[in-house]
Amino acid sequence: MLGRTAGGIFWMFRYLERCENMARLLEAGHRMALTRNTGSDEEWRSVVTTAGLQSGYESRYDDYAAAHVVNYLLRDKANPTSVLAMLETARHNARMTRTALTREVWEATNTFWMRMKEALARPVRETDLPGIISMIRQQSAQVRGALHGSMLRIDVYNFARLGTFLERADSTARILDVKYYVLLPSLSFVGSSLDNVQWETILRSVSAEHAFRWLNAGDTRPVGVAEFLILDERFPRSLAFCYQKLHGNLCYLAKDYGLRMPSHDLADEIHNGLQTRPIEAIFESGLHEFLTDFMTCNAQLAGQIERDYRFYG
Repeated sequence: MLGRTAGGIFWMFRYLERCENMARLLEAGHRMALTRNTGSDEEWRSVVTTAGLQSGYESRYDDYAAAHVVNYLLRDKANPTSVLAMLETARHNARMTRTALTREVWEATNTFWMRMKEALARPVRETDLPGIISMIRQQSAQVRGALHGSMLRIDVYNFARLGTFLERADSTARILDVKYYVLLPSLSFVGSSLDNVQWETILRSVSAEHAFRWLNAGDTRPVGVAEFLILDERFPRSLAFCYQKLHGNLCYLAKDYGLRMPSHDLADEIHNGLQTRPIEAIFESGLHEFLTDFMTCNAQLAGQIERDYRFYG
């Protein structure tokens, strides 16, 4: 596959996954803000900070009011990583690689963009946010369904999956980091009702509440939740699951092209680290530090994949 086509598919699905992940991050902030009896600006600040957009946001706004954060992350034209901007870029990539996609994938992507363009034509009120988040997640799921149900399992599919799981791993790490490092007011809150409610909110934000309770009988201790979202390869948004899939898709590409790339070794290294490091060791060294290091390594892998397969344009 030409580098331009491979890169277009890879980035198309990175942007699509990033849109859903931004919605999940907003949902985490919104739910946590509802647990506060006082002002919620710090929760919204944490969402912007975790998304890595603090500098751009503060060049536009002087406070972290909910309405400002919601609109900046969803639809602000000055923000090139807003949901609407990323969807437009994903749709552009889909058009540029149209011959490599099935009609079902193209139509699902185009419908996603059209529906969100209409829904985000006006400022979003905080009361409307749950409905917008639900729409983003539903439309994203339809694109994934079209991919799984209509695409050949060839290099196109593997590049799409690489983009998806790189972004998904980053998102889960960021959502965990919002809770543990930024949102909990002080150590005195650890184990409190506020602490427990926030961990439950994290589970809901990654669609993990039912699965976690099925396996853990409602025990929402921080160590158990973190272990589930980091190390449990059965849950499709855990870091370990994402790297299990990244490893598999890179192996398929190695077989297709008859060549093993440096990105394969880097993915194996990260995957092995998740398999051999117990949650107690992660907490002992610092969950925030672990998540920060993981996000750095994840970004390095994304860059290495682009270099290995000569993405450009």
